[in-house]
Amino acid sequence: MRSTRGCASIGRSPVDTAPEGGGAKAPREDATAKAPRGGLRDGVRRALDSDILYSFRRSRITIVAAATALVLILAAVFAPWVAPHNPMDLATINLMDAELPPMWIDGGQATFPLGTDNQGRDLLSTILFGSRISLMVGFFSILLAMTLGVSIGLIAGYAGGMVDAFLMRVADVQLSFPAILIALLIDGLARGILPQDLREDMAIYVLVFAIGISKWVLFARTVRGSTLVEKNKEYVQAARIIGLPPLLIMIRHVLPNALGPVLVIATINLALAVLTEATLSFLGVGLPPTSPSLGTLIRIGNEFLFSGLWWITIFPGVTLLLLVLSVNLLGDWMRDALNPKLAT
Repeated sequence: MRSTRGCASIGRSPVDTAPEGGGAKAPREDATAKAPRGGLRDGVRRALDSDILYSFRRSRITIVAAATALVLILAAVFAPWVAPHNPMDLATINLMDAELPPMWIDGGQATFPLGTDNQGRDLLSTILFGSRISLMVGFFSILLAMTLGVSIGLIAGYAGGMVDAFLMRVADVQLSFPAILIALLIDGLARGILPQDLREDMAIYVLVFAIGISKWVLFARTVRGSTLVEKNKEYVQAARIIGLPPLLIMIRHVLPNALGPVLVIATINLALAVLTEATLSFLGVGLPPTSPSLGTLIRIGNEFLFSGLWWITIFPGVTLLLLVLSVNLLGDWMRDALNPKLAT
């Protein structure tokens, strides 16, 4: 008789053996109420103990690069509030303050810490506003290139056949030309098509389009390779069997598996886009002098380099160097941190 009761009690769940008053259910409700807080703590703990953050903490170069990039980007974004002067406001510019040296050199003034250019603009403020324009052009051009490249890569890899062959041959043809040459060609065509009074107003949009079109190929080839691998896996075949449309399969199932390499390429190409914009502006086919980017500042200062006004070129050049180098180092770290083959 005892063994029968023991078996019956063993077969019952804790809920079945609870009293009718429901006193044993209260701890379960408390545990459920505390679950979101515990889940948040566990999520934060897992993030702090992740391999990516561990790799970041181990690399001193990456920490310095991240700090440098963060300072430069924040200073550029908040330039209207951080800069001591507004170089875009012509009412505040005095030609009598032109070509002043930095404040630690004889003749310099504390109100212009890095000196002034040939128009009397504060060089520190001009660098902050110029970095803002360069980063904006680089960011939107890479966003355009990433959108176009990822879309073409998904279509080419998933459709295959003639569609894949045609799109990849177009990509191969574009790869045979340097990106800077393609950007120069598009910028020149836009200057010939647009009316004279619209060229300066449309210069930044033309530059974003020219740089974005010249850099979509790498995104497309990378996403195509990932799509060719993922489309033959069982979960994609199961999605086809249940009747999901191809567009939904590509976006929901295939694309997330290609985001890691895409983010790495976007980070590295952001630095290259900023450098391309600086090159075009230095050649005189980028942004006009009324919207000075880092490349425009370097081009203007280059005309006065051998006359002793070295600060007009050196300080924008150093800023561009630090920005491109720090973003490039972050991209290299992301490539290593997100590579599963390097995980131990």
